[in-house]
Amino acid sequence: MNVVLINTYDLGRQPFGVASPAAWLRRAGITVESIDLSREKLLADAVATANLIAFYLPMHTATRLALPVIDRVRAINPSATICAYGLYASLNDALLRQRGVAIVLGPEAEEELVAIATGSATASAATAKAVALQTSLPRLRFIQPDRGGLPALDRYASLQMPDGSRKIVGATDATRGCKHRCRHCPIVPVYDGQFRVVPVDVVLADIRGQVEQGATHITLGDPDFFNGPAHARKIVESLHREFPSLTYDAIIKVEHLLKHRDLLPVLAGTGCLFITSAVESADDEVLAKLEKGHTRADFMAAAAACRDAGLTLVPTFVAFTPWTTIESYIDLLNVVEELGLTAHVAPVQWSIRLLVTWQSRLLELDDIRASIGPFDAKTLTYPWTHRDPRVDQLQQQVMALAGVRLTRSREEIFDAVRELAHVIRGATAPIRLIDLVLPSRSAIPYMNEPWYC
Repeated sequence: MNVVLINTYDLGRQPFGVASPAAWLRRAGITVESIDLSREKLLADAVATANLIAFYLPMHTATRLALPVIDRVRAINPSATICAYGLYASLNDALLRQRGVAIVLGPEAEEELVAIATGSATASAATAKAVALQTSLPRLRFIQPDRGGLPALDRYASLQMPDGSRKIVGATDATRGCKHRCRHCPIVPVYDGQFRVVPVDVVLADIRGQVEQGATHITLGDPDFFNGPAHARKIVESLHREFPSLTYDAIIKVEHLLKHRDLLPVLAGTGCLFITSAVESADDEVLAKLEKGHTRADFMAAAAACRDAGLTLVPTFVAFTPWTTIESYIDLLNVVEELGLTAHVAPVQWSIRLLVTWQSRLLELDDIRASIGPFDAKTLTYPWTHRDPRVDQLQQQVMALAGVRLTRSREEIFDAVRELAHVIRGATAPIRLIDLVLPSRSAIPYMNEPWYC
């Protein structure tokens, strides 16, 4: 049995979601070819001789990029069994089957992939089990991912440091899933508040292997690193003991930054360079609609807590929603500036538009259902139009602005975005609230590949 695992996009990282099943399959004696199309071309020879071709679909962009590749793979090898697995495989089951995908698995797919590849599970049996597992995810005995065959780490996104140097970045997951049920999050329809802990020794073994590949920084890609705060502490303290010069970053919810603020100095003392937090909005009404679990005041308190602990907070936003107004958008910009965070925000974040995906909990809301059109199989979303056309105009122009001014500093782009918002509102942009105080872009460590969903 020859298996090909294909990744199309995973935030510029070497994909954990390919390396983990590759380890399981190789342990079972299966020949595996790992292909990362974000960094290399499709290997037609490998596809032509494969019995099973499995696409890793961790997010929206990855799924959209995979659809034409699925068509190409079917043309190269029509007799191969095509499989899709990962978070967005579950969310787009019907669409994927229409494109010729025979088996659709969720994100906890390693065991089932082995069963299919070894012949102990048929496609129909795997499908039936996948349906059953939608309400009860398996508890796997995780093993060290096998990154053999993937492009070298220095071909992936790197970390730009304040002194102009760059760090080679590795990535791993200490947990999978999430305890929370934020209404707009694609994790929720699949995990529904469940999360799985990867043993400390497995996480450290994976990091150790990437350090051997040259990694000097690690991204902990968990949806929320503080879902298991005691586990998180064991990870970072063990990591720092073994690799005292290694730095890392993590994703942590605003509410967890406040609830576990006693752990922030631990992060700072063990090499954490920055924390990414999905703030989403500074509007309490929007935050309530999204069920984020924090308020505007909480965001401000978390920013202060991180600053006091010596940690860089990198907020991300869903700046455009059906509830956004021109005034609330300008208010968001002002809040971020008041907190001294303009240089911490990647320009693309000012243009992010709420995605209403298949099975999203957003569909529970009457005002969402009233504003969306039919599901679009091309974009994999329910498209929506804002009741105020100026808001959609602003989003489109900010997206264009963020995309063409890549050589400008984040502060310059921020000023241009705010000026644009004031022009569309019909007012003159105000003088900067804080002059000559905010650090330049080079003073903040940042990944050199933008964050998309």
